[in-house]
Amino acid sequence: MASSIQPNSQFTNHECLPSCLELLSNLKEAYPHYSQTNLADEIRAHEYYHLSVSRHVCLDYIGNGLFSYYQQQRYHHPTDDSIASSSSAPPPSTLQFASLNEPFFNISYKSVSLSTQLLYGGRESELESNMSRRIMKYMNISKYDYSMVFTANQSSAFKLLADSYTFESNHNLVTVYDYENQAVEGMIDSAKKKGARVVSAEFSWPNLRINSRKLRKMLVAKKNGRKKRGLFVFPLQSKVTGTRYSYQWMNIAQGNGWRVLFDASALGPKDMESLGLSIFQPDFLICSFFKVFGENPSGFCCLFVKNSSISQLNKSSTSLGIISLVPVAKSFEDKDDFASSSSSSTTSSVSDQENSAEFQEIKQVSDQEPEKITTLFEILNWGNKSNKNRCKKVDQSECRGLDHADKLGLILISSRARYLINWLINALTRLQHPHAEDIYHPLVKIYGPKINFNRGQAVAFNVFDWKGQKIDPTLVQKLADRNNISLSCAFLQHIWFSKMYDDEKNTILEGVTSGDNIKRGKLNCGVSVITASIGMMTNFEDLYRLWSFIARFLDADFVEKERWRYKALNQTTIEV
Repeated sequence: MASSIQPNSQFTNHECLPSCLELLSNLKEAYPHYSQTNLADEIRAHEYYHLSVSRHVCLDYIGNGLFSYYQQQRYHHPTDDSIASSSSAPPPSTLQFASLNEPFFNISYKSVSLSTQLLYGGRESELESNMSRRIMKYMNISKYDYSMVFTANQSSAFKLLADSYTFESNHNLVTVYDYENQAVEGMIDSAKKKGARVVSAEFSWPNLRINSRKLRKMLVAKKNGRKKRGLFVFPLQSKVTGTRYSYQWMNIAQGNGWRVLFDASALGPKDMESLGLSIFQPDFLICSFFKVFGENPSGFCCLFVKNSSISQLNKSSTSLGIISLVPVAKSFEDKDDFASSSSSSTTSSVSDQENSAEFQEIKQVSDQEPEKITTLFEILNWGNKSNKNRCKKVDQSECRGLDHADKLGLILISSRARYLINWLINALTRLQHPHAEDIYHPLVKIYGPKINFNRGQAVAFNVFDWKGQKIDPTLVQKLADRNNISLSCAFLQHIWFSKMYDDEKNTILEGVTSGDNIKRGKLNCGVSVITASIGMMTNFEDLYRLWSFIARFLDADFVEKERWRYKALNQTTIEV
């Protein structure tokens, strides 16, 4: 990827960076196949134009978006002529942006055991039935092999399964996460209350690959001994560092009597098609879905249970986590009020309505009706009824976000993500603090895999000042947010240092007590990091903006300048 920027180049001044167009041209010249992913740019321009209008760089979550922004606009404004069907349509007004808080659906909680819900189910709404079929098709999962329930979020899904799993007789729980995951921590707490023995895989410094020897020892039974029994929780890749793991760990676990929970939440769109579920078929699978990419990533989570594994669940355990999807009833009182006020208007105002394009359009359509409509009041009221009928026909279970992933396909999505994430890693490592005697100190340190053909679409890193001191990741996140760039913070843990790197251990690891660990009095040792994640709608400009923002830390006074700028704008001080 070196030639995609400038060979052997280093950047020490944030004011002297090449332009976005220049670097994009270099990328396309070095990797001609990148131009073959232009379909993603076309879909973004038409269906997710809010990202360009708001200039929001969304790099804080990955996964599966259900709906598109264009679809959401059409759903909430079905008669708005400003929402054209062509990609050259002008962007909506600020008022339209602010009016999209109404969801496609609401959720309601059920108080029922997971086993009962899976075996006997209940009356599904048309929305739930359609959504279930669409998601299972998208996930490449057959209803003959798996059953599915909706949960409120990932934490609910993990806790629901933990409360239902028979840890009393299957005492072991093994997890494979190189970062602190609150959903998994909740499962661990529930398992320990049932007497489970919990162990975690370790990750070798500095590449953060799985320590294979230790994990194999956890999973494989001793010779001539009984097969180990318990639950093996396994993601195919880390959503923080982008490290990918082998499918074979599921095979090893199953061969030694383990039930496997596959966490697909870190996978990108269409990655499920590369799983080969027909070969491995985990007992349980969890995946998250959010509503519209680039907005509040609320949505729901899906817990899939292999039909042959349902009998392994505790039938009497009831946990509040299963939800129903409830269609939203749309209100049209504003249009009725408009019609009522129109009927009581003066003759001159009626005339001005009659001359409008909207009135003529309604009248033209109404003239095609069998019944003759003669008065303005009747015409406007008929128009309202027509609008209601048209809105009722909007399919709330149409998932254009999933449709776009299907249209792009696995090869295009994964290739595009690989080009972009590797470019970002290369670009970040080119930022260097100038120093005396032509010695340079890196601004950014990458954790986990560097430039690699087989890596995930996330990168973990930290920013360091010219003295070599790490800048607090939460501060970097806060400053990025002020620049309309959304990043995540995470805590890497379970890091194993060989003797070769033993000297680095004390300088790398941090002791942090946070979140639920405060209640348990647990001290975690690891590394706090910033993480950026790439989705199928991420484009080159997004990553260039992130890169140019990180480059501003080359200015030794950048943080202090931001503090004073914030004070000038808000007339208050803030701790940074």
